[in-house]
Amino acid sequence: MASTLFRTIQIHPFLLYPTALFSRRNGVLYCTMKSSQTQTATQEKQQPPKVKVPQHALKKTVDKITRDYEAIIGIETHVQLSTLTKAFCSCPYNYGSQPNTSICPICMGLPGALPVLNSKVIEFAVKLGLALNCKLSLNSKFDRKQYFYPDLPKGYQISQFDIPIATGGYVDLDLPLEFGGGHRKFGITRVHIEEDAGKLLHSGNGDYSQVDLNRAGVPLLEIVSEPDMRTGIEAAEYAAELQRVVRYLGISNGNMQEGSLRCDVNVSIRPVGQSEFGTKVEIKNLNSFSSINRAIDFEISRQALLHSQGQSDQIVQETRLWEEGAQKTVTMRKKEGLSDYRYFPEPDLPEVILTPEYVDSISNSLPELPEAKRRRYEKMGLSMQDVLFLANDMNVAEYFDATLSSGADVKLAANWIMGDIAAYMKNEKLSINDIKLTPQELAELIASIKSGTISGKIGKEILSELLAKGGTVKGLIEEKDLIQIADPVEIGKMIDKVISENPKQLEQYRGGKTKLQGFFAGQVMKLSKGKANPGLLNKILLEKLNGQS
Repeated sequence: MASTLFRTIQIHPFLLYPTALFSRRNGVLYCTMKSSQTQTATQEKQQPPKVKVPQHALKKTVDKITRDYEAIIGIETHVQLSTLTKAFCSCPYNYGSQPNTSICPICMGLPGALPVLNSKVIEFAVKLGLALNCKLSLNSKFDRKQYFYPDLPKGYQISQFDIPIATGGYVDLDLPLEFGGGHRKFGITRVHIEEDAGKLLHSGNGDYSQVDLNRAGVPLLEIVSEPDMRTGIEAAEYAAELQRVVRYLGISNGNMQEGSLRCDVNVSIRPVGQSEFGTKVEIKNLNSFSSINRAIDFEISRQALLHSQGQSDQIVQETRLWEEGAQKTVTMRKKEGLSDYRYFPEPDLPEVILTPEYVDSISNSLPELPEAKRRRYEKMGLSMQDVLFLANDMNVAEYFDATLSSGADVKLAANWIMGDIAAYMKNEKLSINDIKLTPQELAELIASIKSGTISGKIGKEILSELLAKGGTVKGLIEEKDLIQIADPVEIGKMIDKVISENPKQLEQYRGGKTKLQGFFAGQVMKLSKGKANPGLLNKILLEKLNGQS
């Protein structure tokens, strides 16, 4: 029946949504919802905000908050899973696909279509639960979360309500040094499975919206934090750590720009010393970690200003949007309570039962996670700045570890990766997986410089070619005759030649202008084509300039 109805909709699309206009352009099905009024977010733009926080007063207000008020911050994070198909049907999902090209009767919510659970979703949920130090529910279930919106074809969302798959965890992280540094531990209330809704594509003038159901039914994991964060920086770093964790686990690409990692922030403030929480405000439309930081700082300032003006009753439980251009939050809608959703158990899906053996097998397959990697690097003697850089990207960390496995010095390997290699990747807009230099050849380059075979300057020249074209260190040294000159007699002859050709500079040096030593050293390096051993060169040069030989 569902299949028949699906074919009928393709011929007579108005049967599904009588108030909708369906059209097909270039083989793509579009659903257009006409409206006599624009979306609430658009309405908000037309209304002057009740309270304006002047830019010049923003910093002053934030400073006052740190003395008189305490911010309470929690985050709800939705992670889109990198499964090959959707949560309850066989439709694939590819970001950027033409609208309504990855849909079927199940994810369209047609009558008679029944969901079938994707087992990979359970596997990924268990991985994340273990990685976040949660207690797993060996028996969990799915529930229907009822709400009505044009991009939710069933009129409900399959989610988990009272028995989520994971509860009571925590995440450890280290704040960057530029934000004061220090270790933080934030609680995780729960991790639960749910499906995504579709997407509304609003017209420029706000007269109508088009419905794209490609995303409907895509599997999500929602991570709900404890209200443990106190600053925008802490919240942004918490979100960044979750991104690192899901990327290390391989369960999501974590790209905020694609909507694979979405954060809704809850912010309230209270006077310092008060135990009761203030009124919570939710902030949406946060597309980067810096946006999270700035939106929270603005919202804290807005609420503090209302408190200070005796207008705390104007702080209501609502959802607000972050406007990146205006750098402010604006009202979107009043927040729905749990009772609005009318949860009840999903009758078309069985319980999810995990066996201890299944959990153990997944636990044993987990990779080294960011926190463990940071602690390991720290024990190697690396600074926290080095540790945070290297562990931030899983691919960079793997490259670093492979370089060490080839015998490279820890600090030297870190310096090369964080310095010249990182600069090259930034300039060329490449990832570390795209460069031609292998970890083994980087270790060989470090060893060649350390042993004195080539100088550091020659090493940098070789590095540029290895990064762009590949090859071997030994091959380039032999091909270009780059072996460092470490013979004192040969270096001495070159120094004698340079001194004899620059009598005026020699006289000035011996007259007290000792900075000219650098001039002579540079001329000798030029003569040797950069191959003279720098330490030996400077030692012999100093002796000859001072007339000791």
